[in-house]
Amino acid sequence: MNDEPKSAAELKEIRLNRKLAQDAEGIKAMADIAAADIAIRKRTANLRAIRLAKEAADRDKPPEPKAKAKPKKKKSI
Repeated sequence: MNDEPKSAAELKEIRLNRKLAQDAEGIKAMADIAAADIAIRKRTANLRAIRLAKEAADRDKPPEPKAKAKPKKKKSI
């Protein structure tokens, strides 16, 4: 790097470029967050639809009653 002191105009340009880069990164980060939020909402809606369909199917077809186990006879020794 160059160790010479920079002029005020050069320092101002460096600050401006840094600010523009930070603004661009911020916009990109917000877009990434929004895209992730949309993906989460879509997955949640899909899972909710699957769950509701399963619950409706379970409600239409009640579970079969369990057969009672016959008591075992004890063997005498």
